[in-house]
Amino acid sequence: MYPNAYIDYLLHFHTDRDYFECHEILEEHWKQDGRKQVWVVLIQIAVALYHHRRGNDRGARRMMQKALSLLEGEKAAIERLGLDYSQLKQQLQHYIERLDKGEPYRSIELPIFDVQLLKTCQMICRERGLVWGKESDLHNEFLLHKHKLRDRSDVIEAREQKKKAKRQSNK
Repeated sequence: MYPNAYIDYLLHFHTDRDYFECHEILEEHWKQDGRKQVWVVLIQIAVALYHHRRGNDRGARRMMQKALSLLEGEKAAIERLGLDYSQLKQQLQHYIERLDKGEPYRSIELPIFDVQLLKTCQMICRERGLVWGKESDLHNEFLLHKHKLRDRSDVIEAREQKKKAKRQSNK
């Protein structure tokens, strides 16, 4: 019923709080799914939380505001994903207020109203030994700075292959 990428996003969002991975997962899905704006909303929420957790309040506020603005036109799509639109909108507004007050990062839960979706996610958590609703580990340097610390050798290799193929086709 729901795309696997969305389930994976929810798992990372609510267990290890790997917001960078949330972004990566849904960006790939977004590209394959007609670039629907509903995925951008969810990506931007994850990016906002990633920024806030790293102390980039300005970037967090900007991303959260963009997510809120896009959310306005995605009510039906958000609800098709088993999320409560009104609660999500209120949650984003409240988070922006927290950022404006300079309050520290705090993990949030997306308002999942589809009981079966929640049960599915929690079942997968049990199978994988994950804890749903776990607070973010603020001492995990890799999690906090993943965009700088991750292994990008596959991306670099893919770029080199693309350049090589382009040079070959230009001959």
